[in-house]
Amino acid sequence: MSDLTRPLQDAIAEAEKLIESAPFIRTEQGLLEGYDYLAGRIRMAMQMAFDHDLDRPLFINPTHQFSRQGLDNPDAIYFNAYLKEGVEYVVRGVRGTSADLSFQVMGGAYTADSAATSMLAFDDRELDIAEDGSFEFIYVAEPGAKTMIVREVFNDWDTEERGRLWIERTDTVGLPAAPLTRHRLERKYEVAAKLLTGSIQTWLAFPQFFERKEPANQPTAPQSTPGGLSSQRSSIGHYDLADDEALIVTVPECTDCAYQAIQIGSDWYISTDYETHQTSLTKAQAVTDPDGLMRFVISEQNPGVANWLECTGHRTGALMLRWQRLERDLGPDDGPVVEVVKTADVPTRLPHYTPLTTEQYAERIAARQRSVARRMLS
Repeated sequence: MSDLTRPLQDAIAEAEKLIESAPFIRTEQGLLEGYDYLAGRIRMAMQMAFDHDLDRPLFINPTHQFSRQGLDNPDAIYFNAYLKEGVEYVVRGVRGTSADLSFQVMGGAYTADSAATSMLAFDDRELDIAEDGSFEFIYVAEPGAKTMIVREVFNDWDTEERGRLWIERTDTVGLPAAPLTRHRLERKYEVAAKLLTGSIQTWLAFPQFFERKEPANQPTAPQSTPGGLSSQRSSIGHYDLADDEALIVTVPECTDCAYQAIQIGSDWYISTDYETHQTSLTKAQAVTDPDGLMRFVISEQNPGVANWLECTGHRTGALMLRWQRLERDLGPDDGPVVEVVKTADVPTRLPHYTPLTTEQYAERIAARQRSVARRMLS
């Protein structure tokens, strides 16, 4: 049986070398996080290769806090289903109360050299949703269509509830699965191997196409999200701070969208711990000042404010702001204004500075832990 799993064994060895040679590793923590990231990539590759069946499609959740990729959004639950060209699919579900529910069909895949193509993108405002929240739509996979991606995005983790979702092929529903063969199993291990090394190579290269093109500590004005929906905008960038420095990010609260958020991530282009640390905030979680502005502080040291984003030992990392389900376009005035200061000077740079006690901050983290667990178990 060793020959059967050999492709995956070889891919894991290659992936480990890719992790160890990442140019941004500076510390033992960075390397250990790389090995942890590798475990998530193995998990994703096995799940996508072995749970997937073109004859019996289902929505797979390959991206979560135990399998992070592509600067994953802490506020999103992701679902992927593989498609076959020319086949008719029925997507059914029950709409939850999340801020946004969007559907997208992608052609091709993200690689180290190119991005996937968005072939179809819409949110649930285009669906006919019944009073009980149920909906259904039919999609015939166009030439080139490879994957349907669904994103359920939460603005308020404490109150919004998940919905339900499933997909069927109309020509195979009700039929039994094909029997397992050695050839089919060999193919699954080969697919897992390619997914593993391919995903690591992709996400090591991906930041260079986008936020790393910008100078450090200078996120872009709101712009169309690469490969995203027409009703989405994002501001991308990266931070580079000394241990005693802070980046103050000031952005207007947008009342013309259902979801607005900011997050930071590591150089592995993944979210950092958003469950036991505060590395992201939505407009529902953040404190908005009386002048309608949200002022976030990114730093290693605790500045004592509610809108602190913890670097968690990462001197450099990714930075992203998102607006989704927009009712209007955004301009530069809707985007972030930034300032690098000494962390000790933060109180003097915030016009509405209100210190947060250690106990109050612990309560915020406890709420995050409960909310993440509830979303995962729903």
